[in-house]
Order: sequence, then C-alpha cells, then structure tokens
Amino acid sequence: MFQELLSKAKNNIFTVRSIIKTNENLRRIISSSADKQFQKSDDYLKIIKEIKQDVPEMTEWRIYDHCAAVTKLYAIYENFVEDLIRDWLGSLPQLCLNYTDLDERIRNTHKLGVGRLLLDLNKNRYEHLAIEDVVSGLYLGINEETSYELLPDAFLFHEQNLRREILEKLLADAGILNSWTWIDKHKSIKNFVEEVRGSQNTAEGELNELISYRNDAAHGALIDDFLRSNALLELCDFVESLCQSLNDLFVYQVICQKAKNGEATKIGKITEWFKKPKAGVAKVNNATLYVKCKLYLISQNLSWCQPVTIDSIKIDDNSVKEISAINEIEIGLKFNVDAREGLDLYLLKTN
Repeated sequence: MFQELLSKAKNNIFTVRSIIKTNENLRRIISSSADKQFQKSDDYLKIIKEIKQDVPEMTEWRIYDHCAAVTKLYAIYENFVEDLIRDWLGSLPQLCLNYTDLDERIRNTHKLGVGRLLLDLNKNRYEHLAIEDVVSGLYLGINEETSYELLPDAFLFHEQNLRREILEKLLADAGILNSWTWIDKHKSIKNFVEEVRGSQNTAEGELNELISYRNDAAHGALIDDFLRSNALLELCDFVESLCQSLNDLFVYQVICQKAKNGEATKIGKITEWFKKPKAGVAKVNNATLYVKCKLYLISQNLSWCQPVTIDSIKIDDNSVKEISAINEIEIGLKFNVDAREGLDLYLLKTN
C-alpha cells in the first residue's frame, strides 16, 4: 500500500545523502592535512595530485553541491506527492464502487480537469493522452457508475511549487482533507522539528526554505547563503520525514475507506504501552488474533497509521498462539515495532 513509492523516495534521498558525504570526504582527502596523513603511500599521493589538478574552487564546489542537493530533494518530494495521488486515484474505483458516492469535490475536480485537458491536449506534456483516454473515465462514471476511472492528469494541475497551501489544495481536490494538520502532528515531523531544529522552526517553515533554495538554484540566482554538508544532510532528513508523513496519511485514508466498506474493522485499542519490550495491553473485541497476524495501528488525533505484526500474545501472563475474542477482553500484545497508548487496532479482511 504505497510502500513501493516510499521505498523509491527513500532510496533517492539515500543517494543524495551519499553524494553529499562523498564530496565532503573528498574535500577533506585532498586537503594538505590529508596529504600528510597518507604521505607514506606514494600511489595514494599520486592519485591525490591528479585529482587536485581538476579540483574546483572550494566555495564554488560547495555551492554546486548545495544547488544539486536542494534541486533534487524538491524533485523527490514533488514526484512523491504526484505518484501518491496517482496511486490513490487508481485505487478509488475499488474503494468506492459508485461514481456518485465519491465526494462532490473529487467529482467536480474530475470534470473540470477533463475539460482543461481537452483544451490542452496539443501540448507536449499531454502527448501520451488520446481524447478517448481523457473522456472515457468520466463518461463511464456518469453513465455506468460502477466502471469509472479517475484520470490522474485531470487532478495534477499546479503551476506553483508545492508549498503548504498548494499541497493542501492538491490533496483536497483528490478527496484528502486537512493534510497539513496530519503532517504537523506526525511523529517523524515532530521529532525533526523538536530534536533537530530545537523547536526553532516549523514544518511549513522548513518546506518554504527548501523551495526558496530550490528556486534560487533553478533560476541561476547568485548563491551567497549556501548550505554546507551537515545542513544539507538535515534537509535530507526533513524531506524523508515529510514523505513518511504523507505516505502514512494516504494509507490512513485507504483504511478509513475500507472500514466504510466493511473491508477493515476496528477491533480494539491499546490502553497501556511499555517502550522497552515493544509490548502493551489492549482491549480487544470481536476478533481472532494470532502470532504473526498483521494489524494497523491508527489514530487521527496523533497522525498515526502504522502496519504492525504481532510477535506474541499473552492472557493473564500466559503466552498463547491464538485468541478469539467474542466479547471484550484485555490481552497483552508484543509487536515488531514500537507503538504507544491510545492507538486503535484495525484488522483488514483477507480474501
């Protein structure tokens, strides 16, 4: 459920991190102190001297790193958002079978987007689309209702950078409301703002700075205030946290829709949690749970949506492999990841 997209984004961020670290280490190696450190190795010194012949001026090199990193990081973020929306829209016909049952804002965005695409089909960016591709999903939705399609291109119009307000509108047009409230409260974002920034900035402020840096780099502005390697690595951490929060938001939306359809059921809540053993106490009702069973831990108030696997189950301090709860009972659960008190337990139905 969107995991492939998240893994791709994280891999791309890892590559940016690696390049930043490699360039910084290379700068250290070619410094005079590094030459002394390795002066016993003639072959090594020969390589260093060859590298030095083409080394750019240090400040210009750092500016180049800055421009490359901020440009790539923004592209990773923007592409991730658009890919999430594409996958979400692709899944909606299975989550909401009747077109008329879709939120009115989704249907209005779809209709307006189809009209705009028809006007812009001669543009190069839409050369992959035929008229039939553009109108068929809307036609089926209006006339057949149950066999509709939502063309992602009809929802992805945005001429501005994805700052908070533009991101919120883009997601709301696809049926996902209050997205920034979720992002602000998400554990990965809160951890970055509090631990890395010391609560001296906000998620919105971090995003605005990234976009400002990216715009200056893209438009060839004179870069005086460039970020050094440590600051660029922190920016990587922020973008990764932002992508994680968005991924969890989309998964949450899918679980909520499945719950409406009866494909997911709330079966209980964690009432106590102990961080060290990654275990806690939960009240469970009307469910059969077993070791290696997969659940989702969810809380809208905490911006939390996390898949987990049960590692062990206890009843009255006795380990069991499986438990069937017809009425509400209190059990001990150990998961493969950390959790917290107050999270709801959701179980997805399997075919």
